[in-house]
Amino acid sequence: MGKTRLEAFSDGVLAIIITIMVLEMKVPHGATLDALWPVLPVFLSYVLSFVYVGIYWNNHHHMLHLVRSVSGGILWANLHLLFWLSLLPFATGWMGENHFAAVPSALYGTVLLMAALAYWILQRSIIRVQGPESALAGALGRDWKGKLSPLIYVAGIVFSACAPGLGMGFYAGAALLWLVPDRRIERVVAQSHD
Repeated sequence: MGKTRLEAFSDGVLAIIITIMVLEMKVPHGATLDALWPVLPVFLSYVLSFVYVGIYWNNHHHMLHLVRSVSGGILWANLHLLFWLSLLPFATGWMGENHFAAVPSALYGTVLLMAALAYWILQRSIIRVQGPESALAGALGRDWKGKLSPLIYVAGIVFSACAPGLGMGFYAGAALLWLVPDRRIERVVAQSHD
C-alpha cells in the first residue's frame, strides 16, 4: 500500500491537535498587561505543547521519506501514536489551568512518555516491514535520543509529584533535545536523492 494517505491523515490530525490547543486559550478580561498574568501558565503550556507537536510532525515527516510502503501494522502503529498525541490538548489545558500543579503536570509527562513509546513502536513496525537492513534502520543506528527521552519523561513525572517546576524542566529539556529535526534521517534522505 502507498503511504500518501497515511501522511495526509497524520498531517490533518496534527493540525487539528494544534487548533484544539489554541482554541483552549481564553482571551483575558481587561485591556492591560496585568490581565495577561493569570493566563501566562496556559500560554506557556501551549508553547511547550506546540513545540512538541512540531517535533513529532517534523520527525514523522522525515521518517516517512524512508518508507516505501505501509502495512496494516504500520497503519495501526501510526494511529496509536496519533491517539497519544490527541490527548496532548487535554493534558496541556489541565496543566495550564492549574498552574503546573503536581497531578496535571505528571499526567502531561505521562502523555509525553506514551507518545514517545508509540513513536518507537511505529519505527519498529516500519523496520519490521522493510527489514533490518532498511534505510530507516540504518539511519536510526543506536538511537540514543530515542532511548534517553523516555527516561527524561519518567524523571519529569517523578519530579512533578514534589517539584512541578523541576518536572517541567525535564519536559522542556527533552523538547530541546529533539528541537532540531532528526539529522540521521535527513542524511539518509539526502543520500538517496543523490
